[in-house]
Amino acid sequence: MTDAADRDRPDLLTVLRLLAEEVPSHRFEELLLRAERTCSPEERERLEQAVRLAHVIHASQHRRRQREDGLAELVDTARDMTQPRALGELMRVISRRVKRITKADMACIGLYEDDGTLSLHAAEGATTGMWAEVRPSTGAGQQAMTSGAPFWTADYLRDDRFEHCPQADEMVRAEGIASLLAVPLVHGDSTLGVLYCANRTVRHLTPDEIGLACSLAALGAVSLERAERLQDASDEVSELETDGFRTRTTLARLQQLADIHSHLMGLLLSGADLETLAQAAADALDGTVQLRNPAGRIITATAPLPDLDDNAVTEVSWDAHAQRAPIPYGGDTWIAPVVAGAENLGFAVLRPATPLIGEDERLLHLVTQVFALHLLLRHGTAAAESFVPDELLDELIALPSGDSRRAHRLEQRLSRAGLDPAAPHVLLVVRIEGGPHGRAMMWASSYAYRHGGLKTARDGNIVLLLPGTEASDTARSVAGVLSAVLGHPVTVGASGPGRGPTEAGRLHQEAVRCLKALTTLDAVGSAAALDDLGFVGLLLSDGHDVGGFIENAIGPVLAYDRDNDTELVKTLEAYFATGASPSRAADRLHIHANTVSRRLERVAVLLGPRWQQPDRSLDVQLALRIHRMRALLRPDTAGAPEA
Repeated sequence: MTDAADRDRPDLLTVLRLLAEEVPSHRFEELLLRAERTCSPEERERLEQAVRLAHVIHASQHRRRQREDGLAELVDTARDMTQPRALGELMRVISRRVKRITKADMACIGLYEDDGTLSLHAAEGATTGMWAEVRPSTGAGQQAMTSGAPFWTADYLRDDRFEHCPQADEMVRAEGIASLLAVPLVHGDSTLGVLYCANRTVRHLTPDEIGLACSLAALGAVSLERAERLQDASDEVSELETDGFRTRTTLARLQQLADIHSHLMGLLLSGADLETLAQAAADALDGTVQLRNPAGRIITATAPLPDLDDNAVTEVSWDAHAQRAPIPYGGDTWIAPVVAGAENLGFAVLRPATPLIGEDERLLHLVTQVFALHLLLRHGTAAAESFVPDELLDELIALPSGDSRRAHRLEQRLSRAGLDPAAPHVLLVVRIEGGPHGRAMMWASSYAYRHGGLKTARDGNIVLLLPGTEASDTARSVAGVLSAVLGHPVTVGASGPGRGPTEAGRLHQEAVRCLKALTTLDAVGSAAALDDLGFVGLLLSDGHDVGGFIENAIGPVLAYDRDNDTELVKTLEAYFATGASPSRAADRLHIHANTVSRRLERVAVLLGPRWQQPDRSLDVQLALRIHRMRALLRPDTAGAPEA
């Protein structure tokens, strides 16, 4: 009992013993209470001083232990961060460690983005999911990044030392956050982002706590940089492995294509027929193959495809020819053009058992080349009958009327192509007013093939030479079908009928004049022959003395303008256009009325005093209009139109 009483005696020795035993603080308070009952005032004062010093030493020991615990935790964290981890997992480890070491309620990492905002990741201790949607461009994090030093606020929402981000403030309210510490994640000269530590109560951090957070941020920055580099390296390795696999696969497929192409060429050179080539192509492509002529009729096929719409397939072939590439049709079928230069030899239809991938489209292209070679080498067979190049029609149009030897050669070529040179034919010049021009050209090739005619392209227009005697009906038929195919109007000028190879040049000139007349008459999108234009058409044709009529009516005026560089014709046109009013004609010409009167007096001298009589005035007006129209449509036979 005596020993126990001595242990609890309120003196300095007891204070030292309690301090050495690291007892709780309330034990010192109990010692002071006993001293009030048993000690003198001087002893109590010395004892109180000793207790105060004990509290100081106790607090210092506590801070030291905290620092030691923090350093130990920091070492464990550094060891944990050195383990190979994915970037996302590493950020979760950092946030978890920071939250535990700093005894925070919430911790997360904000990574700097190219647009200047921060994207939040790995939020530990969050009670809502709002953090995933927040991208603050201002706030405590931006303040820390700008200054390069930690930024701490005991009451975030009421702190006006920085510019607040409304979206971030909304998240802070939802999470109930009061105090916040933002530490920049700096590695070398670059700032990766910000480390956040938050508490839901007002908390004043000590320098040791802030320093510990800064140490964690430095470790985290190094680890994040290392993880990003490892991730980039891993991605590059994966990409290289993928590229290597693709390269090996492509090389193997190219070798296979070369073997297949060599096999098909061997069959071709050994004289194999189209049926054998088509079957070999079907085996290589693992599907059904059909070869069709430009009109869509089957030349050879490895199997029937009864569900195909022949007209629709033929229309798709026009696009394939225009693009000079295979085109998918109906989801499980491919249409590939068979061409030789610019010539349409037909098209191939493929329905593979499995979808085409990778180099399969290249193989289909090689197959069509083999088909084209076969058709060219054996174009005398039924598979390639009536194959006629566009140049034949060009030669017919350019044939001089007196070149009988050349005309005879062209007749022979037409006969060999199955065309009758002596049969009546019409010529159409078609201008496309919209839509794909290449599709129109392929349609024209198919149309000429089906109707036993010829096709070419001149001056941006399609020219068709077709058997028949009704130029007008043929023009309207072609315009209707082609407009429907393109979804846009076409303008067609026609002429004929004519016979023999020497007529093509004349028919072409008249069809072009007709096309120009339709344009002049504001009839774009219509189809007609010269006969359909009535009196204007007769005047534009070659069988009427239009020039004589113009010469008799206004010839002296034309000659005077030509010789004296005057504008009498222009004045006459303005005079009649304004109802025979000299003053309104002057306004229209922007000249003085006296000038118009003097010019009209000169016209009266040239044409005679009766030129304004009704019958003579009608001839003058008609001659003026025809002169202008001929100048627009036939610049080779009439001078340039008056302004």
